[in-house]
Amino acid sequence: MSLPSYAFSTAARTHVGRVRQLNEDSYVARPDIGLWAVADGMGGHERGDEASRLIAARLEALGPPDSAPAFLRTVEAVVLACDQEVAAWPEGTSGSTLVALLAFGGHFALLWAGDSRAYRLREGRLDRLTEDHSLVQELVAAGELTPEAARQHPYRNRITRAVGVGHGLELARLQGELAAGDLFLLCSDGLTGELGDGEIASLLAGDAPDAAADRLVARALEAGGQDNITLVLVGVTPAVRDLDATAPLGPAA
Repeated sequence: MSLPSYAFSTAARTHVGRVRQLNEDSYVARPDIGLWAVADGMGGHERGDEASRLIAARLEALGPPDSAPAFLRTVEAVVLACDQEVAAWPEGTSGSTLVALLAFGGHFALLWAGDSRAYRLREGRLDRLTEDHSLVQELVAAGELTPEAARQHPYRNRITRAVGVGHGLELARLQGELAAGDLFLLCSDGLTGELGDGEIASLLAGDAPDAAADRLVARALEAGGQDNITLVLVGVTPAVRDLDATAPLGPAA
């Protein structure tokens, strides 16, 4: 089966913000193999920065995938291995959120844990593709809190799932089809804690990923910059030729 292949334009930014002294965020940008990620080390925990860097380094080291299902299985296995390694560190509780985007042929997959997010801008509409693993998201889902109030809630940083916390990590997963003109945003909560979805959509519209990335960081800093700010933008354009991809990104089982 011949599926359309795509080329990717990528822009990645990370900033310590205006308050914190240490940047605990890391990112991966591998358009050559179709892999991007953002990892946010858990603030207030020992070695959160090392946890996020470990995840990023292991993902950065991956080679080109042989097939879509194998690609998904490999990435998931790497993350689960990081989860076990970080959980075994003797210095105390550590961990990191993660959101990863994989692309192969005409398909994409997302894997995530925690409150780092993935969005997609398609034909002018911004959709949040991930659901936070957090206390406030549970309150929003139960109808006890509005999304706007969640951004200001005193427990907004309390996540319920992360890499390395030692409770048997289950990664959330979403799969779909790519389309020419798609723009994906992966980001840490240092961005979404300062900017609502509507403002993010307006800042993404109309320009190449580099310009949009600069605008997003600048606006998050203007809004307060209370946390580290990290984002990866992935623009999707048609490739010159079609790629023979025999399967979409399938289950990792």
